[in-house]
Amino acid sequence: MLKRSKLFSTILAFVLSAAVAVSVTSCGSSNSSSSSASSETSVSESAETSSEASSEASSEEASSEESSEVSEEVSAAETAEATDIGEGNTEFAFEVVLEDGTTTLYNVHTDEKTVGAALLGVNLIAGDDSEYGLYVKTVDGVTADYDKDGTYWAFYIDGEYASTGVDSTDVVPGSTYSFKVEK
Repeated sequence: MLKRSKLFSTILAFVLSAAVAVSVTSCGSSNSSSSSASSETSVSESAETSSEASSEASSEEASSEESSEVSEEVSAAETAEATDIGEGNTEFAFEVVLEDGTTTLYNVHTDEKTVGAALLGVNLIAGDDSEYGLYVKTVDGVTADYDKDGTYWAFYIDGEYASTGVDSTDVVPGSTYSFKVEK
């Protein structure tokens, strides 16, 4: 939609410029050549201004559309009800994002020290132990198997790709931990 709108604005600016140029050249043929040159320069400048205005309007429209899409996504995530799960004095947010973008939110209550132990304790994750730590294959009952379909569960901390494994990440109250299916 954005590309089509920008393309339409650009084409419209050029068509209007051409129409004005033809009109000025036809009307100004009885005038002196300096007047005609002056008119053509004026038309050219007005076409550039018109084109720039169309581009700016398209850019503003695009920014507005992108901004509203982002704010719709944020408000959908904010308004979604989180399910309370587990028991303990420490609470953190946990989100599960499937390949189609469907998101499930949890408020995890725990006394565990690591995110991995807390999520294992409430049966939200499962996987295999490896030399690098827990390799999470199943989250909230959904399995991602890289060997079968090229997908895997990516671990995020406060929206940033985690540099530590889930089983070596300390619980920080107020943080949001996420697992997202990725290819």
